Parts: sequence; C-alpha cells; structure tokens
Amino acid sequence: MRNRNTTVKAKKRLGQHFLNNQAIAQDIAEAVLTPDAHVLEIGPGMGVLTQYLLQRKFPQFAVIELDEESVEYLQTHYPELGNNLIHGDFLQYPLSNFHEGPKVIVGNFPYNISSQILFKVLDEKETVVELVGMFQKEVAERVCARSGNKQYGILSVLLQAFYDTEYLFTVGEHEFTPPPQVKSAVIRLTRNFDKKLSCDEKTFRTVVKTAFNYRRKTLRNALQSLPFDPSFVETEPGNTSQITSHKSQITNHKSQVTSHKSQITSHKSQITSHKSQITNHKSQVTNPISTAKIQHGECCGDF
Repeated sequence: MRNRNTTVKAKKRLGQHFLNNQAIAQDIAEAVLTPDAHVLEIGPGMGVLTQYLLQRKFPQFAVIELDEESVEYLQTHYPELGNNLIHGDFLQYPLSNFHEGPKVIVGNFPYNISSQILFKVLDEKETVVELVGMFQKEVAERVCARSGNKQYGILSVLLQAFYDTEYLFTVGEHEFTPPPQVKSAVIRLTRNFDKKLSCDEKTFRTVVKTAFNYRRKTLRNALQSLPFDPSFVETEPGNTSQITSHKSQITNHKSQVTSHKSQITSHKSQITSHKSQITNHKSQVTNPISTAKIQHGECCGDF
C-alpha cells in the first residue's frame, strides 16, 4: 500500500536532511544553465526541489531515490514522474540507462555519499556536462578551493582538471528537517572540454592522491613510493637557475647571520672587559682614601 502520509521520516543511515526552504529549492533549480538539458535528480526525498525542476520543462527529467518510503511518497504526490521515478542507488546506477548523451546531475545530495557522488561524476565526465547541488559547506569549499588555500586538496585538483567550479551560496542549518550540525552550500560544476591533461588520467589520479596523502613531504619524496623513473618529477627548466640563485642567497644570509653573532659575542667580551676595568678603577680610588683615614687616625692617637 502506498504511503499516504504528508511527510517522510528522515533516515540517519541514508544521510537524509530534507530541505524545507522553497526559495532555496527554486534557486537550485534555476542554477541549471545547460540549454535543453537532460536532468537527473539524486535523492529527491519529498520533492521540494523536484517540483521546481519539473517546472523547467527539460527535454528529459528523472529522479533516482534509494529510500522506499520516499519513493512511495513521490509516486503519490508527483504522479507525473511516472517511469522517470527510479528506485535505486545512484552509485550503482549506469547513467547510460538514463541518457546516452550529455546530462546534468542535480540534487540536495545525501551527506554520507557526497564525495562518492563527485568521484562518480568524474568517472562519467565525458557525458556529465554540469552538476548543481547541495553539499556540506566544508566539502563545497574543498571542491572550489584554489591553489594555495589550505582546503585545496584531492577533490579540488581532480575536479578542476575537468570542470569549472563555482561556489554559489551558503545555506544555514535551520533550512533543513532535521537540521544538520553543519552549514551547507550549493555549488555548480561546468564541464570544460578545453582542459587537457599532459599525461594519462590514471597516472594523474595516482600522483594527485599520493602527493596529498604526504602533504608534509616534498613532491619528489612523496612520489618515491610510486613505480616512476626519478626524472618523472622534474623542476621546470626555467626555474632551475632561480632555485640555484635562491639557495645561494640563503647561504649568504646564513653566513652573514653567523658573522653578526660573532661580532655580538666580541662586543659582549669587550663590555665585560670594560666592566672589569671600571671595578679596578673603583678599587684604586677607594684604597687611598682608606689609607688616608688610617694614617689620620694614627696621628690623632699620638695626642
């Protein structure tokens, strides 16, 4: 029997946090920029985003939901979905079953599989031309981080090698039921087919993951465990002379510092010597006075 309830109970094991702000749901739906897009929504829950995606009248639109209770709810409240309501696991679902050509992924993504969703998008990058979705704010910031930022990491490098990433807006905890313990954010990934790798993708992924797993090591040392020729990690030719120059400057600075330390030690020794001389002078001044007093006392004693 279909679930006629007006709500679906959020399940922690599925990482469900249902968006309850209609305006934010509409903003997410309108953030899809691909013209004539074939759109697949992941984890629609109770359809707060689904309703606005349906209004966009895309050439093809479907939703995929793992939670059986949510599937029953959607069948009842969004009968127009029909066969475009897929009961299944997105991570196991062949995207070619949805559409062979270019497609767009949208959703308020379950927090517990958000990174896995992104890695699947990477695997399907030749046909996934855009992604618009809600992630934990921390994950969203990592995806969009630029080089030099402390959040720049594996996801940043791998995704930005193929996609242009945009951080669209932040969403507070109170906009969900139940409210998560962290803030969320909506981002957009747009496939950039002009970006090309200078090596095969398998090598690229291996190097990136290994390098970031050993952040405290130099790149050359981090990659020593990989089956590459030592010359694989080379300094750019144009930078070699600069690096040599910098090393020379550093050596000179160290030498100057050592010289300054030696001068300071010498000055301290001179100061000590001067203090000793001053003490001697004071002693010499004090002794004649004491002698004079004694002699004066002896003279007085004769009277």
